[in-house]
Parts: sequence; C-alpha cells; structure tokens
Amino acid sequence: MFQVALTGLLTGLALIVAVGAQNAFLLRQGIRGEQVLPIVLTCLISDVVAISLGVAGLGVVLERWPGVLPIAQVLGGLYLIAFGVHAAMRAWKPGKLDAGEGSALTPGRAVLLTLALTWLNPHFYLDAVLMLGTVANSFGEDRWWFLAGTLTASVLWFFGLGFGARLLRGLFARPAAWRVLDSAIAVIMGALGIGLLAH
Repeated sequence: MFQVALTGLLTGLALIVAVGAQNAFLLRQGIRGEQVLPIVLTCLISDVVAISLGVAGLGVVLERWPGVLPIAQVLGGLYLIAFGVHAAMRAWKPGKLDAGEGSALTPGRAVLLTLALTWLNPHFYLDAVLMLGTVANSFGEDRWWFLAGTLTASVLWFFGLGFGARLLRGLFARPAAWRVLDSAIAVIMGALGIGLLAH
C-alpha cells in the first residue's frame, strides 16, 4: 500500500510540477500575496474532483466520446491566448509590488480565473482523468492508495508554490522583475494556446 501511494505521489508531482497556465497564474498571485488561499484551494479541489473521477472510471467515458476534447482545446486555446495578451500588456507597463497584500483581484474573480485556466485546458483532462485514472486502475483494489498519493502531491505543490512564492517578493519590488515575469507568462500562455489550437 505504501509503495502504491508513493508511486501516486511521484506520478502526481511529475505531472503537476510543470510550467503551465495554472502554475504561472498561481506563481504570480503568490508573489503578489493576492488571493492565494482561494486560488490554491480551487486548484486543489479541481485536482481532487478530476483525479477521483478518473480513478472511479470517468476516463473510460472520455475515451468513448473523444469529441469532447477538441471542443475543450479550442475554448482553452482562445482563453490562454487572451490571458497571454493581457500579461503582455502588463509587461509593457509594469508596476511594482506594493508592501501590502493587494486587493485588485476579488476572491470570486480569482476563483473564476483559476477554474478557467484549469478546466478549459484539455491537458488537465488527459493528465488528471485519463492518464492518472488509467494508471490508478492498473493497481486494482489498491487504486485508492494511488489516489491518496497523487492528492498528497497536489497539496504539497499548490500550497508550496502559492505560499512559497512570497520569498521572492523582495525581488519583485522592482518593475523590471515584473516585466520579465509577465513577459514569460505571456509567452507561455500564448505558446500553450497556439499549441492547443494547432492540434
């Protein structure tokens, strides 16, 4: 059981620890210290729902109706490109990090943005539902231990990234640092969006 859970933990980290739209957004908000907890919890709950559905067998449903993924690709691609354009505009006129926590982003908007960046990304379904669901079910009755391992990976990563990003706040007191970060986010979002539309 422990070995299966450890396999789930390592597999989950391998999938989650990647430069993507969700992680880039969480990193930026973590550095700003703005609405971090709602974003972290939204990321975590999304993983719990998707991975649990995959382990419970929803992956089989998506395999039978593959037409769902192309629609998600188009919507997700357009959203990511728009998000990238917005980041590029911020990079053009960067600000600096205020000493306060910031309040430009409401909790509701933070949750909605996180949900869009997560659930409009077809790779999220491929990774969390199909891939993890398939691997988990290969362990038979121990699949729930695999699920526990992957969800532990999600907790460690999202809380670590969201609240650990504050260590970089001194660096991002300078507008130039925000220009670099937002430029990188714009490139990442744009590339991911174009990649989704090109498939």
